[in-house]
Amino acid sequence: MSDSLAPSQPSVRVAIIGGGPAGLMAAETLARHGVLADIYDRMPSVGRKFLLAGRGGLNLTHSEAAEAFESRFGERQARVADWLRRMDAQAVRDWAHGLGIETFVGTSGRVFPREMKAAPLLRAWISRLRAAGVRFHMRHRWIGWAEDEPASPATLRFDTPQGELKVCADAALFALGGASWARLGSDGTWVPGLRQQGVDVAPLRPANCGFEANWSEHLRQRGAGQPLKSVAMALDVAGAPGPWRRGEFVLTECGIEGSLVYALSAPLRDAIDAQGQARVWVDLMPDVSVEKVLEQVAHSRGARSISSHLQSRLGLKGAKSLLLRECAEAAAWADMALLARRIKALPLQLTRTRPIDEAISSAGGVKLEATADVLMLSALSGVFCAGEMLDWEAPTGGYLLTACLASGVTAAEGVLAFLD
Repeated sequence: MSDSLAPSQPSVRVAIIGGGPAGLMAAETLARHGVLADIYDRMPSVGRKFLLAGRGGLNLTHSEAAEAFESRFGERQARVADWLRRMDAQAVRDWAHGLGIETFVGTSGRVFPREMKAAPLLRAWISRLRAAGVRFHMRHRWIGWAEDEPASPATLRFDTPQGELKVCADAALFALGGASWARLGSDGTWVPGLRQQGVDVAPLRPANCGFEANWSEHLRQRGAGQPLKSVAMALDVAGAPGPWRRGEFVLTECGIEGSLVYALSAPLRDAIDAQGQARVWVDLMPDVSVEKVLEQVAHSRGARSISSHLQSRLGLKGAKSLLLRECAEAAAWADMALLARRIKALPLQLTRTRPIDEAISSAGGVKLEATADVLMLSALSGVFCAGEMLDWEAPTGGYLLTACLASGVTAAEGVLAFLD
């Protein structure tokens, strides 16, 4: 995609800044209504984070019922539900089918393309947008508004390989992402430019992220990279486990990460921000009752070590054994009843989040209270926002991508209403 404009002052109908899923879906929605958009992106090609996210299997959406789906968005449920009424999970599947991409529902309820890859879908999508007349301008980094003019869609400034470019637009739609995976284009550098125009922007924070723990050198050397499968995890509630969630996670050199951790990352991050640390509880054997665990732990072990005994009687080994040895207090190794309880509820202290650039997504951004229902900024008439640069978050599982696409539709419908 090498389309480019010379550094002049072109006039366009709608300028979309950001070529991720939200921006592309906004362009498609506009084109469907006969309004052509120009997409500007600072990277050499669009959809880079989308492609990387799909490298291990593109999770398009989730098949669960609408009420459960909408509940995944926490405090932002009401606003996001409004977006989803324009493009819900089934609409995402229908859209993919329209691009010639068949989908299927996995055992977890997640929806994937039949080929599991993002590249074929993105190629078909860009081809359809080009055929509809959407124009792509790559290596165009938005740098703000002209200083000698009031901020509005008509004064957009871009840094390009040919120099600075001014673009006069009837409406502008920003879909610049958050601040995770900066090398793919989402670096959060747009925040000061919007704040200078009176837009209320919440600090960007990591979401769906890993966490650090004060591991011993022994665990760092022997445990890093090892998965813990078929376990459960719970947030700490007044010193005891809250509701358990099943899944798996991975030990890292500095802490933990993985789908089970990401599902709890928002409250863990908030607890660390408020208290300086957070605690989770891990059930190493969720399919076995504490009574059965105690029965096996208390069984005579003869000359075997306790580690060999737990492996023989319970199959407890590998990363699970390492984590138990790391986190169970010294008294547990002399008290079999306490050891059994720790196998069923092992406390794990977390000290900080991993850096935001490593996170799958980010929280914070343009506050939804700073936008109208159709995502136009209250402070800037004719300027709209969509996607991850807005202040909402969701766990992995297809929820993020679906809501990004739906927000693109919503913002585009706002642009259409504004132009009318």
